[in-house]
Amino acid sequence: MHADAHAHDHHNAGGNKLFGFWIYLMSDCILFASLFATFAVLRDATAGGVSGRDIFELPFVFVETMLLLLSSITFGFGMIAMKRKQIGALKLWMVVTFILGAGFIGMEIYEFHHLIHAGYGPDHSAFLSAFFTLVGTHGLHVTFGLIWLAVGLVQLNTKGLTETMETRFGCLSLFWHFLDIVWICVFTFVYLVGVIS
Repeated sequence: MHADAHAHDHHNAGGNKLFGFWIYLMSDCILFASLFATFAVLRDATAGGVSGRDIFELPFVFVETMLLLLSSITFGFGMIAMKRKQIGALKLWMVVTFILGAGFIGMEIYEFHHLIHAGYGPDHSAFLSAFFTLVGTHGLHVTFGLIWLAVGLVQLNTKGLTETMETRFGCLSLFWHFLDIVWICVFTFVYLVGVIS
């Protein structure tokens, strides 16, 4: 009886953490919505300089996008493995997810470095300030997710697949898929619209 009560309390704690994390994601939605709104207002404020049509390389960004979309799929496979208590498969899928996410960040750093080196840094115009802020904020979130994932893998090796670890991976899964959705919006409204308009 006591063991059942303890398990029930532990399950409730996991559920509360997940609910709390949903609230955090909603606040992050507000942050990104504000950044998107700012970008929409400042998109044409180029100060006579370059616009998105001049500097965005869609094939490059498309590859970057595919890396992040694939990482969401591999994360999903990892969560399926976790539900089946297949720890080896979980570790493998999380490592693959980490590599894909790191590739995405590497490409984003390269893009930023390339633009700044070409003289199109965030201080060049309001448009570029809004672009670097929006895309950079998303990149910081992905970087945080990668750190979280690396820590999770270390803890998985040391502690095993406990209920606490399952809750942590569950929260990280929500975070990762959320960032995927945000990036689809970035790719569509920043890059695609920027090149077409």
